[in-house]
Amino acid sequence: MVQERNDRPFTARSVIASTLLGMSPPRLPTLLLVRSGELFGITAGTTRVALSRMVASGELEADGTGYRLAGRLLDRQARQGASRSAEIRPWDGSWAMAVVADGRRSARERSELRAAMRLLHLAQAREGVWLRPDNLGAGESGEAETVVAAQCRRFRVHPDDEEPRALAGRLWDLGRWAKRAVHLRAEMDGLVGRLETGDTDALAPGFVTSAGVLRHFLADPLLPSSLVPDQWPGGALRADYDRYDRAFKATWREWFREQG
Repeated sequence: MVQERNDRPFTARSVIASTLLGMSPPRLPTLLLVRSGELFGITAGTTRVALSRMVASGELEADGTGYRLAGRLLDRQARQGASRSAEIRPWDGSWAMAVVADGRRSARERSELRAAMRLLHLAQAREGVWLRPDNLGAGESGEAETVVAAQCRRFRVHPDDEEPRALAGRLWDLGRWAKRAVHLRAEMDGLVGRLETGDTDALAPGFVTSAGVLRHFLADPLLPSSLVPDQWPGGALRADYDRYDRAFKATWREWFREQG
């Protein structure tokens, strides 16, 4: 699954979430979260209402003078970190397979299973059968694992009717992911110089690009290097983002200090 650039205006919730998802630790004072919203023309009152609603929904926890991620958003940050660093194990050629144990499932159960499989980076080979190379660790998706365990039987297999690289190309649209990665690298290249010189006018577009790159990392199937096309841009995207993220956060911190 590859998520394309979302050109709709950021909401207060999405600005708060994206801001904290990019922080380590994921906590900021209320004033700075309010100021972040103002970068996108979101009023202080609207941001404060969104903060209260996110606390009520379990996405944030109030922390004295600020807020920190909680619940699903905290889980998402853990997955985002793993995808950004591309944490994979050496691959021994085996595949993880999940097979639906009972086809009589509700629409909600089917939807929950599809969402869980996305989080676990499994792709649907055919109805009720999901696959991926068995090269990922336990990860931080315990809830997704519980959903899969409730509906599926799990196996480790060695497909013998299709060449592994061809199978990976059939299960994932790797060309589309690569094309989007190249586009994001170009976006970062157009902004990183401005950010490294402290140009605060680059913060708003830089924020949008940063959020897009992090979403794209989550969409990376994290395949073994032997199964991706030649000149795969995953490593280059991550290296570019490391530099970009340092520049963005340095300029953002300086802007924050000026707002304080």
